[in-house]
Amino acid sequence: MLKVLFACGGTAGHINPALAIAEIIKENRPDAEFCFAGTPFGIEAKLIPEAGYRFEPIKVRGFQRKITPKNIKRNFEALWYLATSGKRAQQIIKDFSPDLVIGTGGYASGPVVRKAAIMGIKTAIHEANAFAGVTTKLLSKYVDKVMLTVSDTKNLEAEAISKSTVTGLPVRKAFSKISREEARKKLGIPDGMTVVLSTGGSLGARVLNNNISRLLEWYQENDIKVFHIHSYGTYKGYADFVDVLEAKGVKIRNNPYRIVKEYIDMPLAMSACDLVISRCGASTVTEIEAVGRGAILIPSPNVAENHQYYNGMVLENAGAGIVIEEKDLSDDRLVKEVSKLLSDKDKLCEFSKNSAGLYIEDTPQRVYRVLEPLIENVK
Repeated sequence: MLKVLFACGGTAGHINPALAIAEIIKENRPDAEFCFAGTPFGIEAKLIPEAGYRFEPIKVRGFQRKITPKNIKRNFEALWYLATSGKRAQQIIKDFSPDLVIGTGGYASGPVVRKAAIMGIKTAIHEANAFAGVTTKLLSKYVDKVMLTVSDTKNLEAEAISKSTVTGLPVRKAFSKISREEARKKLGIPDGMTVVLSTGGSLGARVLNNNISRLLEWYQENDIKVFHIHSYGTYKGYADFVDVLEAKGVKIRNNPYRIVKEYIDMPLAMSACDLVISRCGASTVTEIEAVGRGAILIPSPNVAENHQYYNGMVLENAGAGIVIEEKDLSDDRLVKEVSKLLSDKDKLCEFSKNSAGLYIEDTPQRVYRVLEPLIENVK
C-alpha cells in the first residue's frame, strides 16, 4: 500500500492543491492512503477532516514584524513552536510511515518536509505562486522534486530550478465540468445579460467590499442591467454588508440583477460570469484560467513578498486581465475599469480567450509524471 503524507495549511490556496494532488494520486494508485499535517489554528483543521482524510496537527506559527504587545507574545509562541516542531514532525512521520511526503505551502510544510528528507523519505513540493516563497526556497535544498505553477516563477535559486518541472496548479474538477450556458440556466440569469462575479476570498476583503458597494451604486444610478454576484466573506466584521448597502439606498433584496451572498458555488459562478473581480491568490488565478474568463485583479498587499501581485501580472501580461494595486484604487477607479469593459464586449472576449490559453489542461498528468518515479517501487 502506498502511503502519502501532505504538509500544508494556513489558507485554502495551500490546502486545495494538496487535496487535488491526492485525487490525482488516487486515480493512478487506488491503493493509496493519505494523511495531512497542518496547524490546529488554520482552516486545514476543518477542511481536511471534512474531506474525509486523517489530520495530524503540528503547532507552527509565523513571526509578526509589527511590534505590538500582542505580537510580542505571538512571536514568543512562534519561537517555542519552532523549537518543538521538529520533534512533532518526526512523531507524525514515524506514526504514519509514509512512502512520500509532499508540501504545498504554509507554515507546516517546512518542518514536516525537511524532517522527512533528513529521514531519507522521498519528498516533493509544489509552489503555487508566481513568486516563490521562503518555504520553497528553504525546502528546495532538501527535496527530490519541485513542481511549479508557471514557467517564469520569480525568486527561485539554481538548485530549485534544476529540480523543477512546470506542472500548473491542480484545481477542482468542477471548474471544467459545467458550460457557461448550463451555469447561467442554473442561476436563473436572463438571456443576453452580462454577469460580473466579485469575491475577496472565503473570509472576504474590506477593500473589495467597499469598492463593490460603490460599483453597485453606480449600476443603480445609471440603470446598468448587470447580474452581479458578490461574495462578501465569512469574516464577522462583514456580516452586516447587505444592511449597509440597503442603508445607502442600494436595492439588493429581491433584485434579480444583483446578488450579494456570503457563500457561493464558485465553479458555478465563475462558469456563468463574463468578468471576475477578485484578489489574486494562485488558486483563484488558475480557476479563472480554467474557465477562461477575463479579470480585474486587486492583489492583497498583506501577503509574503507581495506574491499576489506577481500572480496577477501573469494574466495582465498575457492580455487576460487588469491588475490594480490597492494604493492605486481610488474611489471610482474600479467603476471606470468595469464601465470600459462593459461597453467593449470584444475586449472582454479577448480577455477570455487569452485567459483560457494560459490554462495547463494536462496538469494532473504532469503532476503524476513528476511523482511516479518517487513511488514506482512501492507495492
